[in-house]
Amino acid sequence: MRILVVEDDKDLNRQVADALVDAGYVVDRAFDGEEGHFLGDTEPYDAVVLDIGLPQMDGISVLERWRRDGRKMPVLILTARDRWSDKVAGIDAGADDYVTKPFHIEEVLARVRALIRRAAGHASSELICGPLRLDTKSSKADVNGVPLKLTSHEFRLLAYLMHHMDHVVSRTELVEHLYDQDFDRDSNTIEVFVGRLRKKMGVDLIETVRGLGYRMRESAE
Repeated sequence: MRILVVEDDKDLNRQVADALVDAGYVVDRAFDGEEGHFLGDTEPYDAVVLDIGLPQMDGISVLERWRRDGRKMPVLILTARDRWSDKVAGIDAGADDYVTKPFHIEEVLARVRALIRRAAGHASSELICGPLRLDTKSSKADVNGVPLKLTSHEFRLLAYLMHHMDHVVSRTELVEHLYDQDFDRDSNTIEVFVGRLRKKMGVDLIETVRGLGYRMRESAE
């Protein structure tokens, strides 16, 4: 899962980004509204953490422009304002949820997890595909109760496929959502990671759709 954090307070930006990285996400960072708008408009994010009080372009304007341009990624707004009207303005602009500063990082992580789950049509923090279970809260996975020892890249790949279960996901889409903007992206590495996942799981759940990509399903062919 790839997340964009737009927050002008450098310390808070770093704290939120570090917590998301520790939770297994790939994170891009922006420190003003114009940069945040550009990244959100040109890069495919699974969710955005967006501050309202940004320099150059405020968060409400950024969000309104994204929605007007058809950008549908879930957005969690951060606000230091207690007035209910500011929260209503954020929701009306297209925000999916909000957190008021000061906040606990764990609350931000929980709300981001929930936004991504809901966007993919999942209600529970546990994603299940046959004998495979993935817990988005603990960032752990197991097959028939036996824990899988996965690298960070393997876990992110598995999580993305499970969030989009029964849908064909192209190699390009996987690369765009598994690596940050500065990473030297190579779609050939996806095939390597898929091979490793299949070997570690020991069950045939990832289907190769020739010429299109991969699909997670209970009985892959």
